[in-house]
Parts: sequence; C-alpha cells; structure tokens
Amino acid sequence: MALHRESSERLTGWIAASFSWVVDARWMLLAAVWITASGMRGSVSCGHDFDFHLVSWMEAARAWQQGVVYPAWVQSAGWQAGEPRFVFYPPLTWMLGALLGSIFGADGASRSMASWTMAAWVFVFLALLLNGMATRRLAREWLSKGAAQLAGVLAIASPYGLFVAFERGALAELAASIWVPLALMLATRRSAGQDGTLRGQAVNLSTLGLALAVAGCWLTNAPAGVMVCYALAGVALVAVWTERAAWPALRALIAVLLGLGLAAFYLVPAAWEQRWVNIHAASDVGMRVEDSWLFARSAGVEMALHNAVLLQASWVLVLMVAATAVAALGLFLRGELPIKHRTRWLPLLLLVPVVLALQFPFSAGVWHGLPKAEFLQFPWRLTMLLTPALAIFAAQALCGLRRPVRGMIVVVWLLLAMAVCVGVFHQPCDEEDNVAAQIAAFQGNGSPPTDEYAPKDADNADLAKGLPTGCLVANPLTTLGDADEDGELRWDAKQSPCRVRVYPTEWSVKRKLLELNAPQAGYLIVRLRRFPAWQVERNGRSIKNLPKRTDGLMVVPVERGMNRIGIRWTDTADVRVGRWLSMMALLACVLMWIEIRRESAGG
Repeated sequence: MALHRESSERLTGWIAASFSWVVDARWMLLAAVWITASGMRGSVSCGHDFDFHLVSWMEAARAWQQGVVYPAWVQSAGWQAGEPRFVFYPPLTWMLGALLGSIFGADGASRSMASWTMAAWVFVFLALLLNGMATRRLAREWLSKGAAQLAGVLAIASPYGLFVAFERGALAELAASIWVPLALMLATRRSAGQDGTLRGQAVNLSTLGLALAVAGCWLTNAPAGVMVCYALAGVALVAVWTERAAWPALRALIAVLLGLGLAAFYLVPAAWEQRWVNIHAASDVGMRVEDSWLFARSAGVEMALHNAVLLQASWVLVLMVAATAVAALGLFLRGELPIKHRTRWLPLLLLVPVVLALQFPFSAGVWHGLPKAEFLQFPWRLTMLLTPALAIFAAQALCGLRRPVRGMIVVVWLLLAMAVCVGVFHQPCDEEDNVAAQIAAFQGNGSPPTDEYAPKDADNADLAKGLPTGCLVANPLTTLGDADEDGELRWDAKQSPCRVRVYPTEWSVKRKLLELNAPQAGYLIVRLRRFPAWQVERNGRSIKNLPKRTDGLMVVPVERGMNRIGIRWTDTADVRVGRWLSMMALLACVLMWIEIRRESAGG
C-alpha cells in the first residue's frame, strides 16, 4: 500500500508539474503554433535549403532501418551515386528530422508525404518554441517573470528567425539559435553556491552547462558554432571588466575546450576529411564574405537570387539593430538598465554595434584574419546573435508601458510577423521541389550532388543521371551519358557503351556487393562516388589505387570470368581519434561533476 501511495503521489506531482509548465508557457506555445502555421501556409515552405534537409532526414531514417545508428553516406545524392554529407554536416538536426519522420510513420509512399510534411512542421515548431524558452530563461536572470515570458514570445517572432525558417529553409541554423541564449546566460552566471575563489566560480555546474551548450551548437550548425565561440570570447572579456575578476575568461576557456572535445567525434572527421572532397566550392563566388556586405549588389544574371536574399537579409538586420537600439535607449532614459546587472545586459547591448560594424567592407581584415570566420560565408548570419538582445530589451521596455498599450503592441508585432511569413518569407513549392517530388526522387533517380562534397578533383557537371549500378567498359575513362536539351548528362541505354550492365546483390548503407561474369577483362564503373572510407575487394582480395574519373565514380578493374566485387564502409583513423577525444571529454565532464557535487555536499 505504501509503495502504491508513493507511486500515486509521484504521478500526481508529475501531472501537476506538467500542467504548471503548460500554463507558464501557454503564450509561447500559441506564438510558436501561430508562426509555424503562418509560415507553412498549409503545406511546407520550400526555402532554399529545405530539399537538402528533407533528403538528409530520409537518408538517416533509411540508415536506421538498416541498423546503422550514425551513418556517413547519403546514397540518393549525386543521382544515386552518393556523397559523404553526414561526415561534414552536424548530426543533431538530421537526426531530429529523421526521428520525427519515423515517429509519424514515414514507411510507405502515400503515408510518407504526410509523415515528412508533419515532421517539417513539428521541427520548425520545436525550434521556435525552444528558442523562446531559452530566451525566457536568459531574461529571468535579471527580469521579472512577466517580462521574461514576453521576451520568449518576442524571440519566437524574431524577424531573423522567420527569415531563416521560411525564406531560407535553413533548419539547422534555426535550431542552433536555441543554444545562443543558454550560452550567454551560463557564461556570466555567478554561482551563489560556490565560494568566491577563482576556481569556485570558474569550475562549477554553469561551466559544465556552458560546455554542453558549446557542443550542442557545433553539433547543430557549424557556422553557429563559430559564432558562439567568438561571442563567448567577447562576453568573457566584458565580464572580466565588469566583475573585476578572471573567472569569466577561465570559465569560457574550460567550457569551449570541453565543448569542442564532446563534439570531436564529428569535428575531427569533418576537419580532416575536407582534403578528400572539393570543400573549396563552399567559398565560390556568391558564398564569400566579400560578396554579402550590407545592401551590396553583384553583377550578373547568375547572382540575381543571391542579390534578392541579401536584400532581404540586410533589411532584417537593419530592422533588428534599429529596434534593439531604440528599446535599449528607452530603457537607459528610464533608468532601467541597473548597474548591478551590467554583466548581464552589457554584452547583449555591445553585440549590436559589433554585428553592425561587421557588415561593411572595412571589416574585411577581421573576417579574413580570425580563424574560421570566413566559414560563416555571409556576414548577416551574425544577426542570429541579436535575437535574444532584441527580445529582452523590447520586453523590458514594453513592461514599462500600461497593460492595454503593451498588449496592443504585442498583438501588432505578432500580426506583422504572420503577414511577413505569409506574404514575404513563405516559399511556394515548385513541382520538382515539393515533398512528394522529393520522395519520388529519393526512391528513383536521386537528388543533385552537393558541390563541396564531390570527390577531390571531380566535376559534378560530368556526373550523368540515371546510370545503372554497374557498367563494364574497356576504357576506365569512358564517358557515360549524353547531354540533354538543358546541357545535363543523362544515361541513354540505347547508346550505352556498357558491354555488360551489372545489378547489385546487396546495396545497403555500409556494404555493396556486385557479381559479374565478365566475358573479358575490363573495368567496372560502379554508380558510387569514390571516397577513402570505401574499401574495395575483388574475389576476397583488397584493391587499391583505383583509376580516377572526372565524374568521381568508382572504377574497379575486373578479370575475365567470375568477379565478386565487395565494397565496404570502414572507419578511418580520424574517426577513431575523434571518438576517443569525445570519450575523454565526456569522462572529464563526469569527473568534474562528481567533484563539484562532492564539494557542494562537503560545504
């Protein structure tokens, strides 16, 4: 009876806590639903990166069905020739998307469309809601509960968040915004339960939380990871000055090192294996910092889309800078920026001029001088850092107004956000971009290759669509495919140079198997792009130094007679190093946590 009573009390307490949480977060929940429904407009918004994310989700879900928890290869990309996308793209977002699709039952062609559409809706909703909740938590460090709730609502309706979610479809960047308020909060939080020593303030639970935030940011979106690390450096320097103490700098250093260590299982391979792909394509014309200064325009028809996006991003940045500055000025004039909380609000305020200054050509030396700063590609990406500043300063300023006036302004803000989502940022889907078309391509001829993930010295323009799995030729450099009316190469079975077409006996995420009874010696061109992690065997013997083609396809020499070609994905040395570093960082975090708890119990 006592056990039953205890279980009932726990269940009752859990229900009460859940209900209390829903009540506290009701306005943020409503705002997130409102914004998501407006931006999706009954379907999805096919922003520039939406297809990329959707294909990644479907690939991850397929890998899980085959028992591969952490895949590296995206098979349907490159017209079913594949690419090592998951080596370079942070895992948290494509894992979340795959999980949502799996939860909603994406297992059949008819159900898949509804399942993946629902996954996109829930992904955007969760990213917006969690961003609001993280901003609310940061605001609670020095504002009232009501002001913090309002800051959370305003963060959900942030102009930059709407631009990222619906205009760009950059869902990984949208999700990464969740970590920014948490990192800013933990970087400057003085731990009341610790002693005032340097060690007590630099090594505590806030440090561990900050390390997790840094790792989470890198594992969600790599450019956001760069931004957060530099933002932490600036926040730490400001806090060192305001606190007249060194602990903020030491905490930031420890947290960044631990955070990078926790994310090393992804970061080490992503950094090391760049030498195996055409990673420089990520910084081609239009993708460089100097191509995207505030309100800049580039000549050429091919830059029209870039100019249109840059114009929108510039207006969003100017709007957020102006609104944040006006709100902060109003607070200053009303004496509501108390000196005792300057460690909290001063870094947020200083972000405004810093972000704005980095949008002009005179800042080029900073972009090219700071390590990995150019990796951001677009200076306006720094606008992400302004979302918590705008939301918190605006909420604090509005709370000084009468309640009817405040309510009217918030309603107008949300209505404007809805109008912008519906009329400006929502991107209708073309026939080839909608969810159904992406599912059909995933199951059929695949999706286009990503330029920066192509094999080193390979050209995506030379890769033909619709290729057979295996093609036996006499010359390993034989061109496959003919140019169509659009100038793209396409396989034509009637004009095929293949002496024999080979179909696989196994074609899974990590293993390929083809059997060929060759009438004579030659070369088997496999519809699989080369990558050092692929290990090739012919009749049980390893084959290395394979011929290289400009389309990046794998070429396997074959002998006359029966050839059993096995291709297996293996973990390279850098992958093992990254995993060991992550395990060591995790062990360090656990030991630090145990020591902190022991000291707290002893104190």
